[in-house]
Amino acid sequence: MQQQISIITLGVNDMAVSRGFYVEGFGWSPVFENDEIIFYQMNGFVLGTFHKPALEQDMGRKRLSAPGAFSLAHNVPAREDVDIVMGQLIQAGGRLIRKADAPPHGGFRGYVADPDDHAWEIAWNPAWTIDERGLITFGV
Repeated sequence: MQQQISIITLGVNDMAVSRGFYVEGFGWSPVFENDEIIFYQMNGFVLGTFHKPALEQDMGRKRLSAPGAFSLAHNVPAREDVDIVMGQLIQAGGRLIRKADAPPHGGFRGYVADPDDHAWEIAWNPAWTIDERGLITFGV
C-alpha cells in the first residue's frame, strides 16, 4: 500500500468562523465549498472542514468528541515566521495554546488552537527543507 494521506477532515461547529480562521489566518483559498464542507488543496493532500453534525451523519457516529491527542503542524521556512504566523492565526480567531519557544530537540515552535480547538503547531526546524511547493524533506 502506498504511504500517503489523501484528506484530513476536521469537524467544525460554525463554517463561517472556521473559514475565517483558515482564509484570513493562514491565507488559504478554498478549492470547493458548500454549506457543509470546505476543501483546501494542500501540498499533496486536501484539508477539509466539515460541519460537525454533517460529519457525524456521514461517519454514522454520534457526538464526535473534541480534539484530543493529536496536533496538526504548519512548518515555516524561517524562525521569525513562527511568531508572525501565530499572530495572524490569533487575529483570525485562534487561541494561543503555547507561546513559541525553543524545544530541547531544536528549532522553534508554538501552538495555536483553531476556533474548534484543533491544535496547530507552528514550527521552524533548521534541519528540514521546505521546497517551493511546500513539501518538507525530513532531515536530522
